[in-house]
Amino acid sequence: MAKDRPTIKKVEDAIRTLIEWAGDDPSREGLAETPRRVAKAYRELFAGYDADPREYLERTFDEVGGYDELIILRDIPVTSFCEHHMLPFIGRAHVGYLPRHRVVGISKLARVVQGFARRLQIQEKLTAQVAEAIQDILKPKGVGVVIVSEHSCMTMRGVNTPGTRLTTSHLLGEVRDDPRTRQEFFELVRNG
Repeated sequence: MAKDRPTIKKVEDAIRTLIEWAGDDPSREGLAETPRRVAKAYRELFAGYDADPREYLERTFDEVGGYDELIILRDIPVTSFCEHHMLPFIGRAHVGYLPRHRVVGISKLARVVQGFARRLQIQEKLTAQVAEAIQDILKPKGVGVVIVSEHSCMTMRGVNTPGTRLTTSHLLGEVRDDPRTRQEFFELVRNG
């Protein structure tokens, strides 16, 4: 996490420079407020640097009535930015865990995904960060995370292949090691 961030003026000046570099006039009417807007948007898009997503998992519930089956939250929206091109990748995350003695509120799973996603990174790292945070904090019997997304760095530039999607998974504990649990996890992710 960056501690000494540039001032807002430096950020806005950099955006003006990018506009000029692209070939436009940053002072024309339609672009005059763009540096301020982009700086504000980036602050929101990269808010993951301002918090530790793992903290969302610290409030748990012990009263689970003996529940010991997979818990899966599907279709969590993911918007993150490729650290190589600073272009977005957008998709869905599917997060599951096999509880040991406690569970976490389901909104917290979505918050963990969003917290890690709001950083510059690659999808593979994001997938692992989410799974490992759940494993480290909740200490379940196992964890599975699958993320499927479309990468703008590939669909709108470079190879220009709109519609292609990258799928990554990170499995830990029984979700990885027990073939039946692994199969059940992937079937629930695929079919709901």
